[in-house]
Amino acid sequence: MSLDDLLQGVRARDWEALDSGTLRLAIVGLGWWTRQQAIPAIQNSKFCEATVAVSSSHEKAGETVAATPTITTGLTYDEFVEGEATDEYDAVYICTPNALHLPYAAAAAEHGKAVLCEKPVEATLERAEELVDTAEDVPLMVAYRMQTDPQVRLMRDLVAEGAIGDPVAVHGHMGQQMLDVVSGDPDQWRLNPDLAGYGATVMDLGIYPLNTARFVLGADPVSVTAQMHSEDEAFRDVPDQHATFTIQFDDGTYAACTASQHSHLSGHLRLVGTEGELLLEPTFLGESPQTLTYRTLDGREVELDDGRRDVFADEMTEEFDYFADHVLRDEPLTPDGDHALVDMRSLAAIYEAAETGQEVTLDSP
Repeated sequence: MSLDDLLQGVRARDWEALDSGTLRLAIVGLGWWTRQQAIPAIQNSKFCEATVAVSSSHEKAGETVAATPTITTGLTYDEFVEGEATDEYDAVYICTPNALHLPYAAAAAEHGKAVLCEKPVEATLERAEELVDTAEDVPLMVAYRMQTDPQVRLMRDLVAEGAIGDPVAVHGHMGQQMLDVVSGDPDQWRLNPDLAGYGATVMDLGIYPLNTARFVLGADPVSVTAQMHSEDEAFRDVPDQHATFTIQFDDGTYAACTASQHSHLSGHLRLVGTEGELLLEPTFLGESPQTLTYRTLDGREVELDDGRRDVFADEMTEEFDYFADHVLRDEPLTPDGDHALVDMRSLAAIYEAAETGQEVTLDSP
């Protein structure tokens, strides 16, 4: 496809091959993201249907069953692990706290079910490696929703077509008022290192510009630096209420990223090349409309607003349909477990760099 064709804002699914089909999903973990974003996206999807809800109690699972017409069965976590109702679902979507991804992915693999696991894949690199090993015999996809976002895929195609020349730098940011947007409870799991992992902000937010830059560039980190701090009492147990980090990629591109759980709701991703730049803003947090701007050295500027008014729902629906399309066709999934482990190594290195004040080189797997 030519550069001019790409700049028409083509949004056709470049991955879809199914005409019809349904992948039945067991939804493991019924927090705010699942209820407000994931389940509505599944209801709007072409190839997915939520049929089983899994939570800490029958009462909580039952609330979701009652609110979702296609979900007919509610299970406790123990019942899911023990293998109840396995004939009522084909695949599993895991959206529990980070440190609880492993046991439910392992159970899904034992039951022979494909897994769509929320990012980051686990709380620590070691647990992530165990999860990927455990799920090696079933399809595993990690839910980096930006990789199925139509405008992000367009950015990737524009970079590959040479639209900005050679990539030189990436600037990325993601920030929110977590205690207002997510939960006002300072005892929530995102502020508990035993459940969240290395921290609260880079693990949860900074991973978006990190992974999206990897996807758009087709490159991986080789070294990182970082600074972070926490100042409010609610963040006393995590090191990164606010964070900044830099990345050197294996293609020579540099990235500078910031993230905060106590800031104005905002997000952007800017790619600067030798002959132009691409800016996606606002992004990552579902703000609408999301506009992709292309600028060149000769003064050309093209704005591509795809008209979406619910970016979250669209991104999530694309993600679920991509997962279903590939599982039903028995096609390889991306981003897979190995892809997610690169992020986990990068996250571990970022927190190490912040703690030591030193640049950290990523070890090869």
